[in-house]
Amino acid sequence: MSASSRSRSVLLAAGTAVAAITLTSCGTGGTSSSSGSGTNLVNADVGATLEKEGDRREAPRLVGETLDGKKLDTADFRGKILVFNVWGSWCGPCRAEADHLVKVSSELTEDGVQFIGINTRDPQISPALAFEKNYEIPYPSLHDPAGKLLLRFPKGTLNAQTIPTTLFVDRNGRIAGRIIGGASEERLREILKPLLAE
Repeated sequence: MSASSRSRSVLLAAGTAVAAITLTSCGTGGTSSSSGSGTNLVNADVGATLEKEGDRREAPRLVGETLDGKKLDTADFRGKILVFNVWGSWCGPCRAEADHLVKVSSELTEDGVQFIGINTRDPQISPALAFEKNYEIPYPSLHDPAGKLLLRFPKGTLNAQTIPTTLFVDRNGRIAGRIIGGASEERLREILKPLLAE
């Protein structure tokens, strides 16, 4: 194989890898596991992680305004499993995961699972409201255009540059799991099933 053919092969492989990452999430970052990440998270699937019960850290209390202008305080959901989905109306993978989030959230509300969106990098509310209307999102979303709420999470649990990301908080208010990139129904249930059994 000539040098120019090898160069083209390397560029093609690199381009394919970049495309795969771009399709998975809108920001930078990637899947982390327990090895060397400092998060104590263990792989449950590619992109999905579940933290060992004894290693979980406290989730921050979030207080803010929702996209529809109401006040939301996560302390009001004490004792429930919380699922935080970080999203933006401009994000393709966020659109791809929306139906999965709607289905799982609707089915598990009566089991004490509360989904909460965190809308970020949408300076204007109108595109985010249109997104919620289009996908019939049944749960509230905090409006966090500058990412200030995201910075409240413990270091290593949430990469504010990777959108979408979904974080799971157990009934005791501790960060229990995470999905980096688009969340499928299978991945959501994979993390929620053991949390519901606790």
